[in-house]
Amino acid sequence: MIIMKFGGTSLRNAQRIKVVASIIKRYLSRKPVIVVSAHHGVTEQLIALAHKTDSVNKIEHLHLKIINNLGLSGHLIKDLIDELKEYVKSISQKPTLKQLDRIVSYGERLSVRIIAAYLNRHSIHSKPFDAFDAGLVTDSHFGQAHPLPESYQAINKRLKPLIRRNIVPVITGYIAKDKDDNITTLGRNGSDYTATILASALDADEVQLWSDSAGIMTADPRIVPEARQLETITFDEASELAYYSRRFHPYTLIPAIHKNIPVKILNTYQPEAEGTAIIKSEKKKLVPALKSIVYKKDIFLITIISPRMLMQYGFLEKIFSVFARYRIVIDMIATSEVSVSITTDRKLYLTEALKEISKFAQIKLQDKQAVICVIGDDIKRLPGISGDIFSALRDNSIEVKMISQGATRTNIAFLVDNNKVNESVRVLHSVLFT
Repeated sequence: MIIMKFGGTSLRNAQRIKVVASIIKRYLSRKPVIVVSAHHGVTEQLIALAHKTDSVNKIEHLHLKIINNLGLSGHLIKDLIDELKEYVKSISQKPTLKQLDRIVSYGERLSVRIIAAYLNRHSIHSKPFDAFDAGLVTDSHFGQAHPLPESYQAINKRLKPLIRRNIVPVITGYIAKDKDDNITTLGRNGSDYTATILASALDADEVQLWSDSAGIMTADPRIVPEARQLETITFDEASELAYYSRRFHPYTLIPAIHKNIPVKILNTYQPEAEGTAIIKSEKKKLVPALKSIVYKKDIFLITIISPRMLMQYGFLEKIFSVFARYRIVIDMIATSEVSVSITTDRKLYLTEALKEISKFAQIKLQDKQAVICVIGDDIKRLPGISGDIFSALRDNSIEVKMISQGATRTNIAFLVDNNKVNESVRVLHSVLFT
């Protein structure tokens, strides 16, 4: 059995959906379970709708155009569109995270019905599922929900009988429900996470993440046109890449790692290509190999200064307990005798957390920062790698604000201004990969 996830750009119109159906047909002998995102651009339109800056009619028209071009009936989505229209009326002001999760869920819920109907029309026996009806239950952390342990058994119980009967489940990515029956979302790129959760629950042989781009590259090809595609990458390396590049949901690989299920990154525009395989480990090389340069923009650099840190136990705990209460995840940390510098990309509740910390320490906040990360298994055994990186940046007058080299053996990360990302990546790729 395999899990096949298709992103929004792969489902953007009727023509691309026909391609996806042909890909699925090729894998029927491997008993696929399909995970789908919303059609391209729909999530953004739904967010705008929640803020009263877009219309349901525009969203309805987009889906009806796809339906008509696929030769399907508009009645397929009528109930959901009517439900969406009624729910939008209930939002009288800025939507809460709970309301926003329900609004954006309609993208995947509309998509899954269209994809399953088209597959059935072409003799691929399918059944659509909202993920919560397939057993996915989360906590109530709206906008960034986490699956509960009982989900895995529930998913197995509900889907395995269908799979044995050669029915192809088509399941919404990204969305779930909490125990109070409220719709939740898993966060940015959550459909990838849904795919690996299902893989773990069903003991799948492989996860395939299909998108409109090639596999994992040595750098962002939009910045470095000569970047090369990687054939394989380890779970450890890919986990770092997922966290810093925003290519995947940060937790995507955790369920796959737990069950040692390989993950493939594949391209719907080049379905015959091998893509990149994410695996447990590779054959050890005498000299560690660099794999990729990734980055994450729009980071906050926070410097917390207080003479009371000097020779005081428990001070850092006091700081991080505040961030923990507001569920703010910290990326990088650097400390001195009287200060601690941290980075985060979490804007939500950041003002409130810093206000609380400001009661016992001075705070300096810088926005529009970026983390750049050089990834490679056992990278710290590579002779002179740090010198090569920072000499290249220095020679090109790129200021480094902060360095992190101690957290793992697979990356060296540092902070620069947002507007220095492209130059930094190009400079490092030319030095490290040629």
